[in-house]
Amino acid sequence: MKLVSTQLSYFFSDKTVRRNVRALLKYVAFVAIVIVVFAELFHLIMVHVEGQEHSWFTGLYWTLTVMSTLGFGDITFQSDLGRIFSMVVLVSGIVLLLIVLPFAFIRFFYAPWLETQIRHRAPKRVPADTTGHVIICAYDTIAPGLIERLKEKDIPYFVLEPDPTLASDRHLDGISTIVGDLDNRATYQALRLDKARMVVANREDTVNTNIILTVREVAPNVPIIATAGKEHSVDVLKLSGADHVLCLKKFLGEQLANRVTASRAHSYVVGQLKDLLIAELPLHRTPFAGKTIRETKLREISGVSIIGVWEQGRMKPARPDIPLTDSSVLVIIGTEAQLEELDDLLLIYNINDNPVLIIGGGVVGTAAAKALQEQDVPVHIVEQNPAICKRAGAHCQAVFVGDAEDYDLLNEAGVLEAPSVLLTTHDDAMNIYLASYCRQLNPDIRLVSRITHERNMEAIHRAGADFVLSYASLGVESIYSILQGKELIMLAEGVDLFSVELPRSLYGKELADTDIGAKTGLNVVAMQGDGEIRTNLSGSTVLEPGTELLMLGSNQQRQEFIEVFGE
Repeated sequence: MKLVSTQLSYFFSDKTVRRNVRALLKYVAFVAIVIVVFAELFHLIMVHVEGQEHSWFTGLYWTLTVMSTLGFGDITFQSDLGRIFSMVVLVSGIVLLLIVLPFAFIRFFYAPWLETQIRHRAPKRVPADTTGHVIICAYDTIAPGLIERLKEKDIPYFVLEPDPTLASDRHLDGISTIVGDLDNRATYQALRLDKARMVVANREDTVNTNIILTVREVAPNVPIIATAGKEHSVDVLKLSGADHVLCLKKFLGEQLANRVTASRAHSYVVGQLKDLLIAELPLHRTPFAGKTIRETKLREISGVSIIGVWEQGRMKPARPDIPLTDSSVLVIIGTEAQLEELDDLLLIYNINDNPVLIIGGGVVGTAAAKALQEQDVPVHIVEQNPAICKRAGAHCQAVFVGDAEDYDLLNEAGVLEAPSVLLTTHDDAMNIYLASYCRQLNPDIRLVSRITHERNMEAIHRAGADFVLSYASLGVESIYSILQGKELIMLAEGVDLFSVELPRSLYGKELADTDIGAKTGLNVVAMQGDGEIRTNLSGSTVLEPGTELLMLGSNQQRQEFIEVFGE
C-alpha cells in the first residue's frame, strides 16, 4: 500500500497528469448527466405514452442496459416514439461508452500512468555496497566502447542520466543507469561518489564545468576526466577541478597528422612501453619495399624489432617470410636512440616536398594542419565553408574554397603530387567517396582518414584508405589508459596492444607450440618479466610462469585468447 500511495502521489504531482485527469472527469460527468436525462425521459414516455409506471432505479437500469448494448429485453417500448427513443439511447451509448470513453481513459489516465511506471524503472541510487565504480555522465559516442572495456575488467559503472524516460530506456536495454540531476549534490551522494574509482564528465563544456564543481564539492579527491569540445575550454575545466581534460577533436587531428607520409621517410612514434618506443614506419619509396621481413635486417642495422605489419588496413603478424610492399607500414619497437639511428638511415628516401592535402578544415582538420605546421610540413586545405577557411588559413600554406568532388579544385590543390591526403570531414559516406576518388587520381598517395561509425571501417579500407581512426575509439582508449594508469598506445581503429599475464595452460611451453596466432589471431610481440621487456622472441622462446605477454590484436581476439587458454 505504501508503494502504491507513493506512486500515485508522484503521478498526481505532475501538472500535465492533473490536467488530463480533470479532462477525463469532465467527460465522465457529461456521460453521467446524459444517463440521468435518458432515465428521466424513459419515465416520461412510459407514463404518458405507454401508460406504465416504473421506479426511478428501473429507468436507470433500462438506460444502462440499452447504452451498453446488453439489451436484456425485459423492459421494452411498444409505441413508435418509445422505439425511436430506444434507438437514440442505443446509438448514444455506442458513441459515448463504447468508443469515446475507452479512448479517453487510455489517453488521459492509463497512458500517463504507464509512462510514469516506465520512468520509475531506472534506479535513483546505486547499491549500498558499491565501490570502485566509474561514473559516466553521458551516454554519448564514447560511452558504449568504454562500457565494453570496463566490463572486460569487471569494473562496475553507472551512466548518469537526468531524463527519466531515457534513463528507463537504457536501464531496460541492460545499461547500468542512474536517474538524477547533473548539478545536484544528492545525485552524487546517491552514486556513492566518495567510493567511486573515477568520474567521466563527457557532456558539453559548460555542463562539464558544473559537473566538476559539484563533484569536487561532494568528493574533493575523486579523479575526474573531462572531455572538451573546444581547445580554449581546457584551461577552464582544469581550473574547475578536472584532473585530466581531453580535447579529443584536437587530439584526433594530431593523431591523424602523425600518420601521414611527408617530405622524407621516417618513423612515427605512437606509444611507449617503459624505455621502449612503439612506432610505425611507412615503406613507401624506401629500399625495404619488395623484401621480406628477414631480408630487411632492421634488427641488425638499427636494433629495432618489427612486431607487426599494416597492409591495406589489416594487421599481419611479423613473420620472417612475409613480403613487404610499397604500401606496407611496419610496426616497430626500440629505444629512442635506435629509432633515431633508423631515421638517419632513411633520410635520403621518399623525398616529396609537395604539401600534404587536408580535405575538411573543421576542428580536426585545423588541428592536423597545426601539428604538421609544427613539423615544418607544408599543408594545403580544401574546405567548402568560407568562415572555416579563414580560421584554418593561419596553419597552412594555402586554402582552396569549394567542393572536394571538383576535379579541377583538387588538381589545383595538388592531389596529383601530394605525398598524403588527410580526410577529416565528419561524414563517413563522404570520406569513403573521397578516399576512392583520391586513390583513383593518385594510386601512390598515402590516404589517412577519420570515421564516425565503426561499421564503415571495412568500406573505407576497400575504398583505399591506409589508416583510419575515429573520435569514439580515440576517446575510449584515452580514458581507459588514464583509468589503468598506462601510456596511451593508439595503433589504429580496433587494434590494441594487450598485456596479459601468462595463463597456467601455457607454462613451460615454447612460443611456436602455443599456436596463439592460429587459434586467436593475436600477434605476440614481446614478453615482460622481472622488470624487463624482451622483443627478440623466436619460436623456441620458452614461456615462463610469472611473465606477461604483450600482444597486438582486437578486443574480440583477446576474449578468444581467454576462452582458449584461460585467465
